[in-house]
Amino acid sequence: MIRFFAIIILGIIYQCSFSQTVELGSSNVRVSWQKGEKGWVVTELSLKIADQWRGWGENSGRYTILFDSIMPTTKPSKFERIVDSAIVIFPESEFKYITKTFDRAASPVALNTAAEAISFFADECIKKEDKVIFTKNLAQGKFTTIWSTDAAYPNDIFVETTLEVTCRGYYSIASVDIADISASNLSWGVIPGYFQGRINGDFIASYAYAQGLPTRPVICRESTITLPTTILTNGEGLSLAVVVEPNQHSPRVEENNSVHDRQWSIGLSHMSRDYKITPTAYHPILAERGSFAQKGETIKFKYRFTLQNKNWYEIYKYVANDIYKFDKSLNLKSTNQSLTNRVLSMYDYLTDNKTSHWNIENYKGMEIGAQSYMGGVAGADNDAMKNSDIGAVWMLSNLLQDTILQKTRIPYVRNFKLAQQQEDGFFAGAAEGQYYLAKKSQFVEEWGSHFEPMGLTYYTLCDIGNILLFEPNDQELKEKLRHGAEKLLSWQRGDGSWRVAFDRETKKRKYDDISDLRPTFYGLYVAYRILGDERYLQGAKKGADWYIENAVKNGHFIGVCGDVRFVNDFATAQSAQALLDMFDITKEQRYKEAAIAVAKIYTTSIYTYPTPTTDKVMLNNREWSDWQLSQAGLGFEHGGIIGSAVLSGPILLAGHTGLFVRMAQTTGDKFFLDLARSAALGRDAFVNPQTHVASYYWTKFDQGAGQFPHHAWWQVGWIVDYLVAESEYRSGGKISFPRGFVTSKVGPHQTRGFDTGLIFGDRVKLTLKKDLIKIDNENIDYFTAESLTSKKQYIVLLNQQNSVNYISLKNIKNVENLTKNGNSKIEIQPFGIAVLSIK
Repeated sequence: MIRFFAIIILGIIYQCSFSQTVELGSSNVRVSWQKGEKGWVVTELSLKIADQWRGWGENSGRYTILFDSIMPTTKPSKFERIVDSAIVIFPESEFKYITKTFDRAASPVALNTAAEAISFFADECIKKEDKVIFTKNLAQGKFTTIWSTDAAYPNDIFVETTLEVTCRGYYSIASVDIADISASNLSWGVIPGYFQGRINGDFIASYAYAQGLPTRPVICRESTITLPTTILTNGEGLSLAVVVEPNQHSPRVEENNSVHDRQWSIGLSHMSRDYKITPTAYHPILAERGSFAQKGETIKFKYRFTLQNKNWYEIYKYVANDIYKFDKSLNLKSTNQSLTNRVLSMYDYLTDNKTSHWNIENYKGMEIGAQSYMGGVAGADNDAMKNSDIGAVWMLSNLLQDTILQKTRIPYVRNFKLAQQQEDGFFAGAAEGQYYLAKKSQFVEEWGSHFEPMGLTYYTLCDIGNILLFEPNDQELKEKLRHGAEKLLSWQRGDGSWRVAFDRETKKRKYDDISDLRPTFYGLYVAYRILGDERYLQGAKKGADWYIENAVKNGHFIGVCGDVRFVNDFATAQSAQALLDMFDITKEQRYKEAAIAVAKIYTTSIYTYPTPTTDKVMLNNREWSDWQLSQAGLGFEHGGIIGSAVLSGPILLAGHTGLFVRMAQTTGDKFFLDLARSAALGRDAFVNPQTHVASYYWTKFDQGAGQFPHHAWWQVGWIVDYLVAESEYRSGGKISFPRGFVTSKVGPHQTRGFDTGLIFGDRVKLTLKKDLIKIDNENIDYFTAESLTSKKQYIVLLNQQNSVNYISLKNIKNVENLTKNGNSKIEIQPFGIAVLSIK
């Protein structure tokens, strides 16, 4: 009996040694192999749909390792491009902030030309219970893969690879080419943080600007991968993704320091080394930590494939939430200083001339005011000045019913806007530049001597438009707005688009190698809302329609930061809000659908890994919980191969949060809501304890505003928009306040407080009265409102944790709890709302 049992077990273990086929599968997916002349080849990768098994592409099963006996060179390749009728080396030398990062992205390792690619099929196969094990003896070592299904996720195939090294050298293991498709059969592809769309033959457009997928099998660097997966959807709508297993990636903090860009453990591509279109992952990376191995050492790589009958966005959410547990990270959030109290504290910072670096200069007999800007501006001599969120200045003054801002800031900011506008000539009606150089008495753009139609939209139409929401009778500003709208309309091309820029001296178009894939049309929307001229609405529609066809449908965008040559950035999120605003005013469904599509694309600009934990981490000689330092939930300024996120990580300026709450309300998609809350809440590790201003870049932690004191206004702007948006969402629309226009440059947050709103049907004015209530729980945010029909004051309370919170009402007289969730002690449900009225 014992001998008989042993024979059965041996038969189970070694059955594929005696058979030419082997199969692995679950109720949903199936993989089959067949032994042939080349070895064990995948003959089937299929998904069960309505009792039918459907394949994804051309089956393969080929493995690849990269090997070099010496350290691969870092010498970059050079790429020529025709720019403004001249052949240049991209990027041009004046773009000093991106030349080094581009060179690194043009190195042999990143371009995937380094080392020898050794490709093969397995020789031996063993099926052991629910696993299939393949092996191949190479000159470099013994290569083993263990394939298995995942009972928790029946659409997934898990692969664990081991290389037992017999030849010292540098190694990188690629995920197996399980199947591949042709470019014509690729309907959409995504490497989060890098690319989206279809194959684009313009290598610079795809590789540097994320306009489609490159025609080369480039390896994406880990520091701007926002989720470790490559997702490819075929023409039939089936999506195949490779997903690097958690904990294969590099740490973000190690040995008391940030190591955001100092380590590179995993890489992603949309092609195999031999240019087959297949989702591909790499570990380790040649010449990086863990890639050098001596004889006798072992290298391991774990990943999975998921095959589903869903679009890329649904797969993206699946990987973020099910594999990397992003949606569970909100359970860890706790805040030391509420967002409301941060706004109140930043008011003190912003009204202090010294701490906020406030300046008043005389320009042509007019006193103009702005904050010092210590970042890079072409032509600056430590004299650059800038205003940021113009609407937030008027908004905060209104909310606080303040006189200091009214007297010491608003008149000088208004003068700055008046002085900023070009009066005559070719550029009449456009903003001369977003920065003012005090020593030269000159307005300039960020990087280069040019005018941008997008700059006109920002610094004439959006900024002045937001002021006019509060000051509707300011005829001088209204005339500036009209002048700007006429110029933007005159610059609009026949197809609805605009040029990226015009040279200040020659008036010729500039940067003609890129299209203006930005929401420039929004300026005409602003003009229509303020002035009511139907021509502006028609121009806005024409521009938005061109944008939908050329940007949204292709996943092609550019950005608004001149110092990085306009690589795609947070202007993409602004596009979503701009299109949503177009829908609100026209009720034409295509704008709503396009807004949702752009917002979904923008989710890939937000890190959803590494998975936050409660582990203790040392940083700058201070102990933190891992989740407090987490990048998960934060978006970047610009990513890809040359954006600031490569070196500095994501940013704390969470302007997308209000938009994402609105998207959750519009679509019912909770992923938007989780992303918004993750960005906004529990970020005390990045807030300067003295100024209460958050740092811009993740790598700066709690250093505060630093070079960018004007960022405090943007922080005020996004926080107020986010809090009001949350109240609108949580109340089911019973609370509502009108929205102004998006802020200039950094994101889609919108001005509030310029007009009355509703709280449970009562007409109210939005306020922020810090003496109306004392809250001893920093996990509860609030804002206030005044009834215009009675003497009531309202307090809107927002619980910002995924657990019940309480506040006491014992010191508040004549209070009524409109949401009926407590008496003297209010219980607020997880991420819930309570509304109080005080007579």
